Amino acid sequence: MTPEELDDTMTDEAADAAGPAQESETFDEENRLKAEFVRSVHEALEDDDKDRVYELVEPLHPADVADLFELTGQEQRLPLARAIGDMMSVEVIAELNDHVRELLVEELPAEIVAEIAEQLETDDAVAMIEDLDEEDQQAILAEMEPEDRAAIESALAYPEESAGRLMSRDFIAVPEHMAVGDLIDFLRDGKELANEFWEVFVVDPAHRPIGTCALSWILRAPRHVALVDVMKRDQTLIPVEMDQEEAALRFQKYALISAAVVDEAGRLVGQITADDVVHIIQEEAGEDVLLLSGAGEGDINEPIRDSYVSRVRWLVANLGTALIASVIIAMFGAAIEKLVALAVLMPIVASIGGNAGTQTMAVAVRAIAMNQLTRSNTKRILWREMRVALLNGGTVAALIGIATALIFTPMLGAVIALAVVINIFTAGLAGVVVPVVFDRLDQDPAVASSVFVTMITDSMGFFAFLGLAVASGLVG
Repeated sequence: MTPEELDDTMTDEAADAAGPAQESETFDEENRLKAEFVRSVHEALEDDDKDRVYELVEPLHPADVADLFELTGQEQRLPLARAIGDMMSVEVIAELNDHVRELLVEELPAEIVAEIAEQLETDDAVAMIEDLDEEDQQAILAEMEPEDRAAIESALAYPEESAGRLMSRDFIAVPEHMAVGDLIDFLRDGKELANEFWEVFVVDPAHRPIGTCALSWILRAPRHVALVDVMKRDQTLIPVEMDQEEAALRFQKYALISAAVVDEAGRLVGQITADDVVHIIQEEAGEDVLLLSGAGEGDINEPIRDSYVSRVRWLVANLGTALIASVIIAMFGAAIEKLVALAVLMPIVASIGGNAGTQTMAVAVRAIAMNQLTRSNTKRILWREMRVALLNGGTVAALIGIATALIFTPMLGAVIALAVVINIFTAGLAGVVVPVVFDRLDQDPAVASSVFVTMITDSMGFFAFLGLAVASGLVG
């Protein structure tokens, strides 16, 4: 084959891997399925025209088929799966949203699910099975080959969202006494080795990793050179019990493509690769944002009951904390009756404090998640945010103070300006302290921080503004 023919072949393969051509009647300019196309599929399903459904879906890439399932109502997802038949490949299953996949898996016979799981990578198979009922899990595992069943059962034994659940058991490990030529022959002759890998792990007799060899090194080194002379001895090892978010942070910090996962004895049991970490980073980032708002998983495919349960508890908690602010307002009820302007301006003080607290809290939660805020620098970060709060408070206070003085009285302008400074300073303090306290208590700082920060800023805003108004003699 000439170089030109090789280039053409590689170009064709790359095009196939990238998916189907983005035809105007199927995709919009942002590579999303058009509403008209999705509607055509739904109409064919309603007419029970399976041939038409198959004709429409057949050109799609597996990732686009997965998107189509998410854009389809719950009642039509199973008929869609039946209509496209053999297109329900492992690639489609792996790309499906967790809730959508769980619904489909629950409806499929155990032997079909077992067949799909056997074709998936271990981590993808675990993701498909782990949320099912224990009875359904056992029924599926019973239909699997012993080797595949043992791998999945081993993964399920590790905690959720741990490296043990995430890792792949398809990796290449060789003894340290090999030479480069021996390794190349081993890789070429091996019939049951992993199909995709970026580096080879070198292990000692106890199967503990002692180094890694990148494929580029192996291809460029002379055959007679020993692996121990070209391998990289410095490694980032991931314990099986490590949280997946911490593992992702190590990939980011050390610019890893893959990393060895080791058990309690230090033995190599799996590997995590960069493509897995991309999903984790995306998942964890979205999760933290949703937790800050108390919206639970926030997935639009999540069952309504689950969404209700995850959201209502924080709304009830917020109701309880809001009562504290109401009690403070009630304490100054007589003053508010005498000076109506206080009632007009109170929401401004509380709202500005709440926004300032949310800003600081978001920064603190992200810093904790990224390991940028730790015990060693908490005081420095707290002092930094307090200075930022004073600068913000001074700027906003000057604006609201001047406006209030012009509309009402200079004294009331001075009171609200001082109240704003106090509340924004309190917001900056609470925005750091509350997440840090939750983190010290081994609780997720993103879960309930917003409720408590809002309570503190609202309460302090009302108390500072009304208290200063009374103390200044504005209310006789």
